[in-house]
Amino acid sequence: MRWLSVALVGLLVLIQYPLWIGKGGWLRVWEVDRQLTLQREANRKLVVRNAGLDAEVRDLKTGYDAIEERARYELGMIKQDEVFVQIPERTPGERPVPRGEKAEKADKGERAERAATPRSESGTRSPAQRPARVP
Repeated sequence: MRWLSVALVGLLVLIQYPLWIGKGGWLRVWEVDRQLTLQREANRKLVVRNAGLDAEVRDLKTGYDAIEERARYELGMIKQDEVFVQIPERTPGERPVPRGEKAEKADKGERAERAATPRSESGTRSPAQRPARVP
């Protein structure tokens, strides 16, 4: 009777082995299920990305707004009657000069130039003697 019990337990183990560890066993099914979940998440992200790209392509084919936007920002183009104003950025070492300081320097230079310029008999300067305005 003892050998029959051992034989039945051995047979049970042989039958259970492919179910748990074999090629189509539960461990393999759980691993494939985990991979399937990860792939579905990646596919969901790609579907969202593709929908955005599809909308952009459709907009480029039918409307001029997207084409104009790309021409402006990527190529630096402007419309025919527009005025382009570019404001330069400061370099890291450049010190900003207050408005009053620039104006004072220009006024001092202009006054010194006026004093050095000879005047006519009437006390006025000719147009050629007048200094140019400094912005």
